[in-house]
Amino acid sequence: MAGRVRATLSSLLILSSALIFPTLASGGATKVVQGQKTWCVAKPSADEATLAANLNFACSQVDCSVLQRGWTCFYPDTLVSHASIAMNLYYQSKGKNYWNCYFKGSALIVTTDPSFGSCVYPYA
Repeated sequence: MAGRVRATLSSLLILSSALIFPTLASGGATKVVQGQKTWCVAKPSADEATLAANLNFACSQVDCSVLQRGWTCFYPDTLVSHASIAMNLYYQSKGKNYWNCYFKGSALIVTTDPSFGSCVYPYA
């Protein structure tokens, strides 16, 4: 199990590094091209306590049933994966404003669809 978690975290780190939305040097503000599809995902460097808090907060605001066992986004059953999906559901439902993907600095806005397998990250 620990090896699977490490492999998943490594994969997400590589994926997130490739997906990081460019930031401007002045204050780290993100530049969004109007009409461009964006998603919100957890930073691979975020600690587990923060990810757990993000997951709990987001799921208290939106329907996270896709994360339940037997549903399309249960696997990989990792905190970073589940937090990313929940954070994106929240971000999409609140209008895709950059501040809806802040999560105390533990999230990234990406322009490449992070969906995988049968788990489709919603885009509103």
